Amino acid sequence: MSGKVVLTYFNGRGKMESIRWLLAVAGVEVSRLNKYKTNVAVDGALMFEQVPLVEIDGMKLVQTKAILNYIAGKYNLYGNDLKERVMIDMYSEGVRDLMEMIMMLPFISPDAKKTKLDDIERKATSRYIPVFEKALASSQYLVGYQLSCADVQLLEITLMLEEKFPTILSKFPVVKAFQGRMKSLPAIQKFLQPGSKRKPQPDDLYVKTVYEVFNFKH
Repeated sequence: MSGKVVLTYFNGRGKMESIRWLLAVAGVEVSRLNKYKTNVAVDGALMFEQVPLVEIDGMKLVQTKAILNYIAGKYNLYGNDLKERVMIDMYSEGVRDLMEMIMMLPFISPDAKKTKLDDIERKATSRYIPVFEKALASSQYLVGYQLSCADVQLLEITLMLEEKFPTILSKFPVVKAFQGRMKSLPAIQKFLQPGSKRKPQPDDLYVKTVYEVFNFKH
């Protein structure tokens, strides 16, 4: 059994959600979830006074990319060599670009949201998903011959996109088939069940909390 970890974040998806996904796939037990309620450093643990914070292996890790890379490397989800890792990073960074567009939606004014949704759908179908459709056309995984963190993040973004655009994968059968294969993995099946550590889409309370913590005006 993998070592337990402690997560500190808002009670919502945000940047922690990809970390939750990767820990679930790695079979890591999360022993405690601390709800972040202040932008003051938590006992000095926040290097840049920012969450997410992940306590693992006696360390207190911050910065999303660094955390994801550590977990991926520790649990054999980060390729076999430097060339595979840089490809994994390229795919993962592309996925995160798309994720961040969706993450910002709850904080956009209602008047601007329709335009932003149209922009996300256009970019997803013309710039991002075609890349993954091509990469998976002749391979079960995005990079090499084994599961990587890039595959996990691709599954996550496909589900996020379908929440906003239910038929968005209809013209991308290879990515849709990949999604089906990934969802059949036991660890992912468990994570997708009600009651897991997976968070729902952001609600008004989550948005209100983020605004209050960072003194944002809206």
